[in-house]
Amino acid sequence: MTVIAEDLHPGRPGGVSWLWRRQLPAYPENGPRVLLLAITVLATVTLYYELYVGGSVSTLLLANLHMSFTFYVIALAFGNLIGAFGSLFAGLTDRLGRANLVVGGLLLTGVFTAFVIPTATDRWSFTIESFVVGLIEGVCLVATPALIRDFSPQVGRATAMGFWTSGPVLGSLIVALVGSATIPAVVGDPHFWTHEYRICGIAGIVVFLIALVGLRELSPRLRDQLMVTMRDRALIEARAKGIDIAAALRHPFRQLLKADVVISALAVSVMLLIYYTAVGFFVIYATTVFGFSVSQANGLGNWNWGFNVIAVIVVGIVSDRLRVRKPFMVVGGVATIVMIIVYLEQAGGHPSYGTLALILATLSFFLGIAYTPWMASFTETVEARNPALTATGLAIWGWIQRTVVFVSFLIIPVVVHSVTPLVDYGATVSTYAAQYQSQLAFAQQHPAVVAAATKYRAQLTDAVRFAPELAVIEANPALFTQLAGYPDPATIPPSLQAQALAAAGGGVQGQTVLATIVANEPAIEGVIAVAPQLEAVAPYAAQLTALSKVPPSVTAYLQAHGNAVQQASAQAPGQWRTWYWICLVGILLFLFSIPLLRGRWRPSDARRDEQEHEALVSAELAKLGS
Repeated sequence: MTVIAEDLHPGRPGGVSWLWRRQLPAYPENGPRVLLLAITVLATVTLYYELYVGGSVSTLLLANLHMSFTFYVIALAFGNLIGAFGSLFAGLTDRLGRANLVVGGLLLTGVFTAFVIPTATDRWSFTIESFVVGLIEGVCLVATPALIRDFSPQVGRATAMGFWTSGPVLGSLIVALVGSATIPAVVGDPHFWTHEYRICGIAGIVVFLIALVGLRELSPRLRDQLMVTMRDRALIEARAKGIDIAAALRHPFRQLLKADVVISALAVSVMLLIYYTAVGFFVIYATTVFGFSVSQANGLGNWNWGFNVIAVIVVGIVSDRLRVRKPFMVVGGVATIVMIIVYLEQAGGHPSYGTLALILATLSFFLGIAYTPWMASFTETVEARNPALTATGLAIWGWIQRTVVFVSFLIIPVVVHSVTPLVDYGATVSTYAAQYQSQLAFAQQHPAVVAAATKYRAQLTDAVRFAPELAVIEANPALFTQLAGYPDPATIPPSLQAQALAAAGGGVQGQTVLATIVANEPAIEGVIAVAPQLEAVAPYAAQLTALSKVPPSVTAYLQAHGNAVQQASAQAPGQWRTWYWICLVGILLFLFSIPLLRGRWRPSDARRDEQEHEALVSAELAKLGS
């Protein structure tokens, strides 16, 4: 039996009902099938772009909405927890279908990202609106891999899953590309973060329109069967007439809450801790630890995500050619561990942009090699238990993954507690430190001089103000000592007055000097009383003058936050290293879980299984034809 689909919509209902009645009664030909897969991948890319866009402007968000790093991380954590329960709900797509949820989700997330979230004026409104997006995407991002599975037989599954896996990576790459292209090197207005959200949301609405018109799904009787090769099409369509859908869907979670499904999902979730760390915090990490600008940090993200995209697609194709998954998971996992060690050792150093880009690209490439074959093997493991419950299996995976992210995001502020002062005050402290570098350096190198200048600030001012008068007194100490014996100037003998006038320069000038000395006697005596201390400060007059021109607000800010920023800068590299060691342990756990999954280790064994399957299909088709 063969089925020819002239377009994507055989038997499409009339009127506008085709916009929501999306089930295909027959398995599509290869061309329409590939187009449906492409639309699903495009939807996935867009959803992840909307989910991750905040990472490109995280430092601006924190500043503009007055969020501490701890608040931001906890908000992300609970967003993932809400998304986890959205993923559980997505298990219902085994009963309700997948396509309409994806289309509706694209519309809602596009509107929220473009028009609702950018209007947030405080951290709570932003957080609550982001939770709505996270819930919707928790549903959609389980429905999309279910659609990929439905339209891709096991032989070719890794290639299809490679393109689906490129969705979150391409979403991250687009975030980095758009950010590095549209965020200026120096951002004057922290409110600029809304610009990135509006670009993202408008793109989401465009993709919604494409999915509204083009996205379709298989009917339950077709999708609820195991399909190994495209040759199974005819057999699947013949079997579909006799499938008891209700029986296949009975007690779905009871059927799939098994060690191979649950432990594998947990293992890959902890393996991806490094990925989610990069998605949520790489811009913060790169700016606070290495001193890169927000634009440069997004540029490094281009290398990270770009090479990951290449890896997930290439390894999917190669894995399908060789018919094995597990060897790629091992190679990718081991190489990722090596690169994490190289990567975490950079913290505390001063790697160049190029060095860090190379490390990130290599690490991300090997992570992709490990992940794509896992995705294919996991869906095949679920199918081995019940092909009708693919979405339920993916819902379990989605719930576990987002719960792991939730827990890990609660742990990050405990491990990396130095980020808050760096994000909240670091940029301003760095700006002031650069602007007043010489003055601040002088203050650090000569604290005693600065302390004395501060203590005797009034006397220093008076010393400058009464310099001519002090010079006359210093040149004639005996004369002025004698004059001091006459508290009442009217009683000073005329001869002594004449001597004083001559010492002061004579004439009008002398009279002015003497009058100033008399009128300001307490201030001048105050200067004379601390003359030795002022002499110790005198050689630094120029530096002290420059230091005095530093605005009081700058001095107050540096006094309030400078030490905290300095201490956090010293602690941050070690704290981030600790966190990346935790990520490395997650990859070790992933490696130990690989034997639980379905699939062969050797290509020869996999090909033999495929040949046996082809023989069974041929025999069953022969029986149906007789």
